[in-house]
Amino acid sequence: MKNTKTLVIGANGQIGKKTVKLLADTGMAVIAMIRDQSQAESLESLGAEVVIADLESDFSTALIGCQNVVFTAGSGASTGLDKTLLIDLWAAIKTINYATEANVQRFIMVSARGADNPDNGPERIKPYLVAKHAADFVLMESELNYTILQPGRLLNDAGTALVQTNRPTEASEQIISRDDVAAAIVHCLTSSTTDRQVYELFSGTQTITDALS
Repeated sequence: MKNTKTLVIGANGQIGKKTVKLLADTGMAVIAMIRDQSQAESLESLGAEVVIADLESDFSTALIGCQNVVFTAGSGASTGLDKTLLIDLWAAIKTINYATEANVQRFIMVSARGADNPDNGPERIKPYLVAKHAADFVLMESELNYTILQPGRLLNDAGTALVQTNRPTEASEQIISRDDVAAAIVHCLTSSTTDRQVYELFSGTQTITDALS
């Protein structure tokens, strides 16, 4: 693990930063991909090496020499549909293609609850779910060794390390902390039981190891 390099795409996001810190704390070499040099210091302080690249351009060189890739980038709720297409769909697909070319060993995709069937999700975020659905499909059709995590509504509550993969009936309970999503990402990078699997992820009562088995 100590000689394994993991590229975190979306490293300056909330889940990205938590993932970078957890990976660095394990002793794994972490490459944090960011677009703005001004973001570098905070990520370097977490133990990451920084690479500057733009998801809307060619960022293939960022993956060279990396054994793992975590894609946790997102366009954000305040952007328009153009960024949803360019980041959540097209940048994700480009990452899959680059990872295939770079012979990446493990690819962790952070998707979204409801990406399996956007027609069943809220109408206001349907374009976002369609983008996530399409990116997930491309990854599942690839030759990569992937894990797709589809977390529920994200909270900033402290993590409990207790989750479930069965979607709660009540929408108000379809939640999970960003801490626990980051912990699940790290688990997936180190556990072969999650190979080529798709998991919805919510707060629950099982350990991450038991839930993602």
